[in-house]
Amino acid sequence: MAQETKSLEDLGEIKGVVAAEAPVHVQKLDSLGRAYATGKRKNAVARVWIKPGRGTITVNAKDYTAYFARPVLQMLLQQPLAAANRATQYDINVTVHGGGLSGQAGAVRHGISKALTYFEPDLRSVLKKGGFLTRDSRVVERKKYGRAKARRSFQFSKR
Repeated sequence: MAQETKSLEDLGEIKGVVAAEAPVHVQKLDSLGRAYATGKRKNAVARVWIKPGRGTITVNAKDYTAYFARPVLQMLLQQPLAAANRATQYDINVTVHGGGLSGQAGAVRHGISKALTYFEPDLRSVLKKGGFLTRDSRVVERKKYGRAKARRSFQFSKR
């Protein structure tokens, strides 16, 4: 018994397809009550643990102001917490390796944002709107043969 379909709605009725619902995000905590996330930027990888506390941020067993001496990098770490109005509510412990300081700061920012959404799923829309949950996929372009760098040619000599 074949039914005749004239539109996509008819096809949905035949298959019994239900309209897709928005995914429900749930809290993801470990046995110690911490949220864990991994952040990446360039060649840097940051492992971030968040737990309720007074607002201390520790990076590789140092205070983040000692590890990231430049104020710009410190501001980068504070951005997701400021956007979510949670600057003094969580203790953050980070281990980061690979890349340089700028890439590491970006990786920590990405990790903090992801861990915040795992701890409080309601913050996801605020952080997503700020662009903190998107991994910055820009990496260094590879060197090509016959060239000095990725795009720089060797000096041209006419004679």
